[in-house]
Amino acid sequence: MKTLGMIGVTVLSTVAIFATSAAAASPVDKGSGRDAILGVQVHLDRAAFPVGEIDGRWGANTERAIRAFQRAHDLAPSGTVDAATAAALGPEVRTLVAYTITADDVAGPFVVIPQDMMAKAKLPAAGFSSPLEMFAERAHASPALLRALNPRKAFDAAGTEVMLPNVGGTSPAPAKSVVVDGSDLSVQVLDEQEKVIARYPASVGSEHDPLPVGPWTIKGVARNPKFHYDPDLFWDADRKDEAATIPPGPNNPVGVVWIDLSKDHYGIHGTPEPSRISRSESHGCIRLTNWDAATLAEQVKPGTPAVLRK
Repeated sequence: MKTLGMIGVTVLSTVAIFATSAAAASPVDKGSGRDAILGVQVHLDRAAFPVGEIDGRWGANTERAIRAFQRAHDLAPSGTVDAATAAALGPEVRTLVAYTITADDVAGPFVVIPQDMMAKAKLPAAGFSSPLEMFAERAHASPALLRALNPRKAFDAAGTEVMLPNVGGTSPAPAKSVVVDGSDLSVQVLDEQEKVIARYPASVGSEHDPLPVGPWTIKGVARNPKFHYDPDLFWDADRKDEAATIPPGPNNPVGVVWIDLSKDHYGIHGTPEPSRISRSESHGCIRLTNWDAATLAEQVKPGTPAVLRK
């Protein structure tokens, strides 16, 4: 099974189909075309202010990420990528890079993930359901975008060259503290001067399971965790469900990382459904994309303060 540990731009060619620059002469906003928006999303991802799932479309996650980046760099939070914002995003990079699919990539095993929790508990592993899903996770992108960028290309055929968003960038800086902001639908990483140095879009609770507001701490990090399902803790659980253990993998209910909080039963974790981040509610915990959760896990340590606020 492929894991997030294999992700990295070092495995990708530097050949590009095009190089849409965040520093384009005209501003990038909701009226811009796919290529310009895709370029901005890639630059934001590399700058540690990702939009969640890169899709080449303007949406609330993209606009919130732009505003957060602007505030962190003392720019007017317009939500539009103007010349000053483009300059702050850093040097132009290629939006897309080429990758040749290997035999190992398509070897699997790939699994059909059932919806029923009792059926999930019977899986040998909660792995990727297809090579396309695996590549989408590697590239921090939506499967639909990868299909659009690679028409008539087979993601399950070794030797096929495909174009992927050029994600990656610098190593994440350590966190002095973490802020989970319910109003901004985000997890923010702060440095010693309380400056926001990274921001990840998040799903942060619901009416049934509100965000546990208050000062907490990070207790520890579990990578590729099992999920111990207790139906008594879920208001919408099937009455026939029993306690069960879901095996590890990217399609595990908490994804590839669990960052444990000092509040019992609460944590920051990944998700098998990256397209729903900040667009759907959670059962009280804080959900990130698998790749953002994995990056955040590198930035925190036991004892890192975590402030949860509405």
